[in-house]
Amino acid sequence: METVIAFIIIFGSLVFFHELGHFLFAKKAGIMVREFAIGFGPKILAIRKKETLYTIRILPFGGYVRMAGEDFDSVELLPGYRVGVVLNDSDEVEKIYLNREIANPNVLFLETESADLSKELYIEGYDEDGQLVRYNVSREAIIYEKGQETLIAPYDRQFDSKPLGSRAMAIFAGPLFNFILSFFIFLAIGLLNGVPKDEPIIAEVVKDTPAYAAGMEAGDRIKEVDGNVVDKWSQFTGIIQEKPGEKIQVKVERAGELLTMTMTPSTIVDSGQEFGQIGVKYAPEYEKSPLKALQYGATETVNWITRIFELLGMLVTGKFTIDALSGPVGIYKATEEMARFGIFTLMNWAAILSINLGIMNLLPLPALDGGRLLFFLYEAVRGKPVDKQKEGMVHFVGIMLLMVLMVVVTWNDIQRFFF
Repeated sequence: METVIAFIIIFGSLVFFHELGHFLFAKKAGIMVREFAIGFGPKILAIRKKETLYTIRILPFGGYVRMAGEDFDSVELLPGYRVGVVLNDSDEVEKIYLNREIANPNVLFLETESADLSKELYIEGYDEDGQLVRYNVSREAIIYEKGQETLIAPYDRQFDSKPLGSRAMAIFAGPLFNFILSFFIFLAIGLLNGVPKDEPIIAEVVKDTPAYAAGMEAGDRIKEVDGNVVDKWSQFTGIIQEKPGEKIQVKVERAGELLTMTMTPSTIVDSGQEFGQIGVKYAPEYEKSPLKALQYGATETVNWITRIFELLGMLVTGKFTIDALSGPVGIYKATEEMARFGIFTLMNWAAILSINLGIMNLLPLPALDGGRLLFFLYEAVRGKPVDKQKEGMVHFVGIMLLMVLMVVVTWNDIQRFFF
């Protein structure tokens, strides 16, 4: 149960901050946000505040911010269409009924001749006496259809009306907020738990390993590996991992004396990739400093962004296979494992997941934020946007392919963890 709660809190927080980025920058650009949703599927909770509906939905595997004008959500009143309208004190249309079940005595019925609910904001039609009348439509007019209320979106409040830079920023802000969230999580770890000193000092040497055979002992400080000066433990482990099966020389300091040892790291295979290992353990020491915590938050965020991009490069070049990818089941199992090591390990895992979510959304694939940004780049080069129907079809195909990939990855996770 603790794992379920941890998974929901972590994944929900990552999605919330991602969508919050889209939401805030859309609002800043003057775009009407119709819905801010966490999850997919049927609504569990819905609260309307001004023009935005805030919802929590039953499937907690994502979320979305629905902006006016993005999904062909505008209503077009065709000639001959019969509507009911209610006027405000300024004789502007404030309510438009598109069905016949109307329980409002103030409704005027019109047979539409022409209308524009986006740019010119008017309705022209024949009233019940056969007279052609024209009414301006309020910018806050509400459309009622089949029990649903929809606030009209004047063109200047729609996504497509905004400059290219504002639209691109509203899309890029989602991944950006994931990176910002990671920074603050790492910062919180540094402030609460302290920043690891990362000194290259051996805490323990495992028996019957390359390090043990070479004579390495607990307390040794690593100075060099193959002539490369080592200042940090992470630097040392990085070098060792890159040299599986290769003979190396390690220079250590012991009681003020420099010793040189020769060893060959064992080869460890993980997710289809080979890593070097010599059999030593590290016992980190921590120090609490607001300035170092700030630096730790920034460096860890940058390091993990770099590392995840490197792993993606390995996936593209074939060094990783699709079997190395994890979906919701794999993330859940990893969360369960991380929770065993305490709150700070779980926080570190959440920060890494947040960076993963940001980077994955920046991939130039249809239906993802990166795919939309790619269309914006094409628009900037071409000088005009791609046809909305063609772009929508590309994104639809992308969604279908992503769903297939999700099914494959989830099935691999189920086989890996349960069979």
